[in-house]
Amino acid sequence: MEQIDLKAEYEEILEALKNNRGEMDYKTLTETLADKFEGIRLRLKTMKEKGLVDFEGVVPSFNSIITLVKEKESDISRIDK
Repeated sequence: MEQIDLKAEYEEILEALKNNRGEMDYKTLTETLADKFEGIRLRLKTMKEKGLVDFEGVVPSFNSIITLVKEKESDISRIDK
């Protein structure tokens, strides 16, 4: 089985948010990254726990607005593989 590069996926999510002024709704973000990887909900949950993004609740719903936390936007190093 091929190993997943989680760091690259987190970077893709951050890049998508940066390209949209630091904020996207969950549905649009999922559609934007659909051709790159699946399972964005769990990635976002981990990123929120590490203080990289913010949204309402523990895991994002289809109505959630995902917001990039500016001061942490480039600090992927705190996310374990």
